[in-house]
Amino acid sequence: MTNDELLDAVGPAFSKLRRTSLLEVENPISTKDLSRTLVLNIVLEHTQGDGKEVTVGAVAEVLGVDPSVASRMVTDNIKAGYLIRAASQEDGRRTVLRLSPEGRELMTRFRRHQRSAFEYITADWSEHDRLEFARLMLKYVDSLAHLNERAQVGDTKGA
Repeated sequence: MTNDELLDAVGPAFSKLRRTSLLEVENPISTKDLSRTLVLNIVLEHTQGDGKEVTVGAVAEVLGVDPSVASRMVTDNIKAGYLIRAASQEDGRRTVLRLSPEGRELMTRFRRHQRSAFEYITADWSEHDRLEFARLMLKYVDSLAHLNERAQVGDTKGA
């Protein structure tokens, strides 16, 4: 495969990843809970350290969905017992989201499940290839997180 063919194949490969659910390898996660982890992961990631707070609006922004869609997703997590609404410590008029103990337990199970699926899928890879792929995937995701910063730097160069 040429370099161009390899790079052209990346997009379709990502599409296949999105269509493929994680394998039921250890402590299977229900399809419903799998979709709930989208919201729980945002709350978990954005509330770590420094007393950061997450609102429904922030969930909508990160997921790139309408606030009403995010509100329904958050409400579903609350009804399932995974999220708690709380008053903001910064502004008592604002409502923020926190993981409940059940939400934390689900995310712990989900992380174990993800690792088990990765190890199962890559079982016939060398240890070097498995770790290199993991390192590059993390680098890729980190680059995604910094796209806005790069775009803003590019905007200021043209001004």
